[in-house]
Amino acid sequence: MENKIKNLIDATDGRVGFVHALQSKWFGTQWTMNGENYSNLKWLDSNKIPKPTKSEIDVEVTRLQAEYESKQYQRDRIYPSIGEQLDLQYWDKVNGTSKWQESVSKVKSDHPKPTE
Repeated sequence: MENKIKNLIDATDGRVGFVHALQSKWFGTQWTMNGENYSNLKWLDSNKIPKPTKSEIDVEVTRLQAEYESKQYQRDRIYPSIGEQLDLQYWDKVNGTSKWQESVSKVKSDHPKPTE
């Protein structure tokens, strides 16, 4: 489910909105919404949980946005394709080189994981 939300956020250029929050925290519920305005959120009777407050949705939007932004380094890390990596590994073995490891290390050094 987390990857699905991440992909939805990617599709909106990293902007998290009400819909993302509802799909993340209230997954499986039924609702309709016209625009990104809380007053237009219609919580359907089939839901067994009460309609979230605007504040609860805002908290989830903030949490998702922070989580998304904290993983920018992951989106920036673009490794060679699997085919290219396997080819590099093959030729490394044949020629006694380490080009594959160098290519992966360069991506990691160019986009390091932040320290917590």
